[in-house]
Amino acid sequence: MTTYLLAAIVVFVFTTVLTIAGVGAAFIIVPTFYWLGIPLQEAMAVALLLNALSMTFASANNIRNRLVDFPTAVPIIIAATLVSPLGAYTSQYVARDVLLWLFVGFLLFAGSMMCFYRPKARGVRISSAVGRVILGVAVGLLAGYLGGLLGVGGGNFIVPVLIWLGFDPKRASGTTAFIVVFSSLSGFFGHTALGSLNLNLLAFAAVASIGGALLGSWLMQARLKSAQVKWVVGLVLYLVAIKMLFDLVF
Repeated sequence: MTTYLLAAIVVFVFTTVLTIAGVGAAFIIVPTFYWLGIPLQEAMAVALLLNALSMTFASANNIRNRLVDFPTAVPIIIAATLVSPLGAYTSQYVARDVLLWLFVGFLLFAGSMMCFYRPKARGVRISSAVGRVILGVAVGLLAGYLGGLLGVGGGNFIVPVLIWLGFDPKRASGTTAFIVVFSSLSGFFGHTALGSLNLNLLAFAAVASIGGALLGSWLMQARLKSAQVKWVVGLVLYLVAIKMLFDLVF
């Protein structure tokens, strides 16, 4: 019970902060759950569902504000939804230490994106419908598989690609949040099919996730500066990565 309460507190805090920053919290919830003694596969399954819950609340607001590019989102969703369960299935055959090394790399990448990436809108480079569909499928396949494998939803892979293509940063974030709802759910069902769902942990964490998403959305509307939040999140990710590296090496 104590572990579940601590997990709920962690989920509430990180979901609140990362909702302000505009991203899902699964990529930091997974290693934190693991430190609390929750098996890696169980941590991934619950984190993916929490990602879907929090991004659903964010997407409802983004759709109202016309921040979701549906022609770009749909092919990514289809591709990511198809391969995310494959990533989840593959994870059971990958050694624990290999998954942890992959997660360290992902945390360093995500931390660097948070701290140093400064997006600039340049106008969407690919204007043809066929070109955007092909690109969307390619992005969806990569993000969906890696998201299912690591239990993170794949959003951190999609945002930089959309911004690099010239999307306005807010529209890229809104479109990605919508995509992550579906890719996270797909990965979640892939992990639960392997029998890795902890219902007690899920119950505590789901309530905390919804509360954190609502509080984070309210704080974001209160015009808190997301730049400072992203720096804090980035530094936390670096610290998590360093701790995991230390445990792996020593």
